[in-house]
Amino acid sequence: MVHSSPLNHDDVARVLDSVRDAQTGHSLLALSKLDGFRLEEGRLSVALAVSKEQAATLAPLCNEAKPALEKLPGVQTATVILTAHRAPSAPGAAPSAPARPKAGGGGHRPFGGPAPAPDAPVLPNVKAIIAVASGKGGVGKSTTSTNLAIGLAQEGLRVGLMDADIHGPSLHRMLGTEAKPEVREGRLQPMQVWGLSAVSIGMLVDEKQAMIWRGPMVMGAINQFLTDVDWGPLDVLVVDMPPGTGDAQLSLMQKVPLAGAVIVSTPQDIALIDARRGVSMFEKMKVPVLGLIENMSYFCCPNCGHHTELFGHGGAKKEAETMGVPFLGEVPLLADIRSTGDAGTPIVASAPESEGAKAFRRIAQATAAALKDKLTTAG
Repeated sequence: MVHSSPLNHDDVARVLDSVRDAQTGHSLLALSKLDGFRLEEGRLSVALAVSKEQAATLAPLCNEAKPALEKLPGVQTATVILTAHRAPSAPGAAPSAPARPKAGGGGHRPFGGPAPAPDAPVLPNVKAIIAVASGKGGVGKSTTSTNLAIGLAQEGLRVGLMDADIHGPSLHRMLGTEAKPEVREGRLQPMQVWGLSAVSIGMLVDEKQAMIWRGPMVMGAINQFLTDVDWGPLDVLVVDMPPGTGDAQLSLMQKVPLAGAVIVSTPQDIALIDARRGVSMFEKMKVPVLGLIENMSYFCCPNCGHHTELFGHGGAKKEAETMGVPFLGEVPLLADIRSTGDAGTPIVASAPESEGAKAFRRIAQATAAALKDKLTTAG
C-alpha cells in the first residue's frame, strides 16, 4: 500500500505497539504485520497482515487502536483493515540468520521452527533480568556489562549476557567469540564463553555490516533474542542496552519484568546529566534502579601507581546520593581494561588479581546483594 501521507512507518507502528491484549500482554504490532497505510484528507487506513485464525481474535484490538491512531497529526478518522493474503512477518528479523524463515502463524521465524504460543511466558526460567544502561554513549557501558556479568558468574550464579545494542553490537568482540551460534529446531543456542551464555547480533552478521534499522526493526530483534533463544535456567540475565532512552529500552521493559537497572556514567557533569535521564526513565517505568557505577573514575599510572582524576572524581557517587539510589562502585581508567576488551579476554576473567578486575568484582558483589531477595524468592 502506498504511503501518501506526512506520517511515517514509525509513527503508526508506535501506536500499534501501544495497544496490548489484556490477557497475554502482546501488542497488536507483535501479533500482526504492518502491511501499509494511507492518509488522505484526514482519513487514515491501516492494513495489517494476519493469519485467518487470528482475525477474529485481533478485531477488538483493532477497534481499540482506532482512537489512538486518530490522535496522530493530520488524522481525523482511522480504519484498521485485516488482510490474510500472506503470513505475518515480525519487524526486525535478524539478517543472515542460519535458517530460512518458515511461513505460518506467529510471524517471521528467522531461525525456523514453530512460533511460540501467543500467551507463552517470556524467559520463564530466568530468575532476574537486569538492564545495564547509560544516558549517553562512550562511558564504557558494554565493557561494564561484560565484566559485571562475568563477575556475577564468579559469585556462583548462572548468568546470561544479551547484547541489545543492535546498532552498535560489541559484546561478541569483547568476549572473543568468532563462531556463529548453532540453531537447533529453530532455537538459537547461546555461545558458552567465560562462564556465560551470551548472544549478540554481532555473532550473526558481518562485523562490517551497518545495521541501518528503524525503531520497530530493532524492537523486533530484541523480541527475538528474548523468545527465540534457548537461554535455559539462569539466575541472572544481564542485558547490555543501547545508549539513551528510546525504543529499545521501552520495548524491553514492556516485554519482560526487569528486576532492576544499573546506570553507568563517567564522573564529569556532562555525563551525569544524561545519567539522570536514565534513572528518571526507569523510575517512571516502575523499574528499580539497583545503582550507579562511576566508570573511568580516575587514571592509575601503570609505572608509579599515581592516581590522576582526568574527568573529575566522585560525581556519580554524589549524584546517587542526591537521587536517593545506591552507589555500586567506581572503576579506574586502566589500559589493561581496554586492551583485554579489545583482545576478547575480559579483565575479570583474564587478570582476576588486577585493580580493574577487583573493582568490577566489588560491583558484581554489590549487584548480587541487591538481587538477593529476588533470587531467593524466585528460587
